[in-house]
Amino acid sequence: MSSIEKSICDIVNELQGDFGDISDKNYIKIFNHPDKDSIIDILKSIRKIVFLGYFRNSSIKVCTLRNNLSMLVEDVIYKLSKQIAVVLESESENCTDLSEKAMQITLAFIKRLRKIKEYIDSDVQAAYDGDPAAYSIDEIIYSYPGLFATFVNRVAHELYLLDIPIIPRMMTEYAHSRTGIDIHPGASIGRNFFIDHGTGIVIGETTVIGDNVKIYQGVTLGALSTRGGQMLKNKKRHPTIEDNVTIYSGASILGGNTLIGKNAVIGGNAFVTHSIPAGAKVSIESNELRYDYVSDKVVKTKDSIDDDKWFYII
Repeated sequence: MSSIEKSICDIVNELQGDFGDISDKNYIKIFNHPDKDSIIDILKSIRKIVFLGYFRNSSIKVCTLRNNLSMLVEDVIYKLSKQIAVVLESESENCTDLSEKAMQITLAFIKRLRKIKEYIDSDVQAAYDGDPAAYSIDEIIYSYPGLFATFVNRVAHELYLLDIPIIPRMMTEYAHSRTGIDIHPGASIGRNFFIDHGTGIVIGETTVIGDNVKIYQGVTLGALSTRGGQMLKNKKRHPTIEDNVTIYSGASILGGNTLIGKNAVIGGNAFVTHSIPAGAKVSIESNELRYDYVSDKVVKTKDSIDDDKWFYII
């Protein structure tokens, strides 16, 4: 045996020791987890259902939208039930009748597709009505990252409500990786939701958002503190945003007891940790700009300025 082969053998033995017994039975159990590619395929099929006629299905050749829709629904049922059975097995000690249970959950989810489509249609309209840069509905559906992140959240949220582990979070993290928008599947979002631009938005698990809410890039709807760790699980940690609220870029709204009242406007870069009454407008005082004239390494006051050379300090 060469020195390289011996080194590889030693490393494998050490790693095997870290894993413990990796007999065939345990090996299968260890790696019996949901498949990321399958989860993404499921999302793509659901997107084709919700936006029927917008996204081609190259693997299905049919003459009518009805037949196309039927085949897409069957595809989602087959793939999703398999993935749900996998996560149920990994989370449960009782592995009997998991396939049947997974199918029942899948069918319960499929029945919620009409609700998902209804909400997404309202989101598309909100984006068109609220963005003068939008020239068509098609442009929004094909290109707006905020709509995509919202769509994924609405799908994942329904699975979350059905107590499906892992899969909803895998879906929203896929959207996060594509858009820079991080929405936990537990977040509850009302109709006519519009994310403008979107990069850097974070919306926490127990956030509740009402109807007709608009938020801009860099907004955080987060927890005031997570030092309690697992002891905070299932507790309201994130804010409630009521109807018709606008939140401008860079604002942070934190805390489970924080409520932003109807028709409120939260200005850019505001840091909010307490409730805001309905109709209020929140803004931070503008930082004053200090204008100093720089000449021969001497900083003079603006009273002594005699030309147009400036040094700006914010």
